[in-house]
Amino acid sequence: MPAGQQPAADQQPAAGGRLSRRHLLLGGAAAGIGAAGAIGIDLAGRAGGQAAEPPAEAALTGAATVPFYGAHQAGIETAPQAHVTYLALDLADQTDKAALRRMLRILTDDAARLSQGEGALADAEPELAVRPARLTVTIGFGRRLVERAGGAAPGWLRPLPAFGVDRLEPAWGGGDLLLQVGSDDPLTVAHATRMLLKDSRSFGALRWVQTGFRRASGSEKPGTTMRNLFGQVDGTVNLVPGTPDFEKLVWGAADGPGWLAGGTGFVLRRIRMDLDKWDGLDRPGREASVGRTLTNGAPLTGSRETDEPDFAAKTAIGFPVIPEFSHLRRARSADPNERILRRGYNYNDAPTGGSISNAGLLFASFQADVDRQFVPIQRRLDELDLLGEWTTPIGSAVFAIPPGCAEGGYIGETLV
Repeated sequence: MPAGQQPAADQQPAAGGRLSRRHLLLGGAAAGIGAAGAIGIDLAGRAGGQAAEPPAEAALTGAATVPFYGAHQAGIETAPQAHVTYLALDLADQTDKAALRRMLRILTDDAARLSQGEGALADAEPELAVRPARLTVTIGFGRRLVERAGGAAPGWLRPLPAFGVDRLEPAWGGGDLLLQVGSDDPLTVAHATRMLLKDSRSFGALRWVQTGFRRASGSEKPGTTMRNLFGQVDGTVNLVPGTPDFEKLVWGAADGPGWLAGGTGFVLRRIRMDLDKWDGLDRPGREASVGRTLTNGAPLTGSRETDEPDFAAKTAIGFPVIPEFSHLRRARSADPNERILRRGYNYNDAPTGGSISNAGLLFASFQADVDRQFVPIQRRLDELDLLGEWTTPIGSAVFAIPPGCAEGGYIGETLV
């Protein structure tokens, strides 16, 4: 700087000899660039001034697809995706059997397109469909839709029996038509949901929407059991697709109506979890309430998640190691036919009423017969389940999931 020339105002030291914020920012940035240049590292973080390689296309999962057509609908045997939206609609009064057929053809065609990364037939934003990320759309029927189509409804296709633990809110129950939309990409779910609602708006009105999430795709190994917002491993020892048990316990029961062969029963329970109250429970109490360790989900009598629980094991003073009131013990049945395919998702809504959380679990289950499989389990939990001190079912809905279809056909063609 020439003699006698004063530094610019924004470069002068601040009062007390401290440098101004601008001087620190600009000076620090210049020093950083100079140092980087001195050791031969560019701003991309690579030696020799070469730009970092972009991620390989093969590492991306957005283009992954799940076949839409088949004997069974997708979204049941499919490994659960990271995001899901459940939609229930009420049919309009004028939606008769012929209109149902039109609606199901439209929904099937667009669901098939979207699941393969193609825009819906009248899609104004087809660019949003090109990354399906394992998108599946599963369609279910309520009793009123079955009756309007002139079909016979299975006996279990009705609201669940009243349970003492329930505090059901009308906003989360009922419905004539179910759409389950799942994908590893929330943008894909949002776009598919909008397209399907556009398809169905002439035939019915939206009754409720419930959205859920798991860990993001790629954040843990495939097949890892999810954790709920209590921190618990949730869904251990589930039915495995392709096994005889799965075929028997999930797909349509032999004594059900013929149109449901190859389909299944669906239950969705919205369970509020009192995280604020849960915060006050110590770790041993949390593990006793569920019957499993929090660390890895092992039963209290084992060391690994998949270890078989020993309900006969006793503590040194004679108490059961896995308490009688634990969720694990109450949910387990000696009858092997009382098993279901569980698919859970977390939800986390805006807190209300002074609470700092409004969260819970969307507990979905698939079973051939709701009365024979789901209801007995829920009755045992209703009678004695300590976990019920921190959980409250506030929503409940039951649907029949018809079988899949071949290309050129449509979901529900066995009924309508």
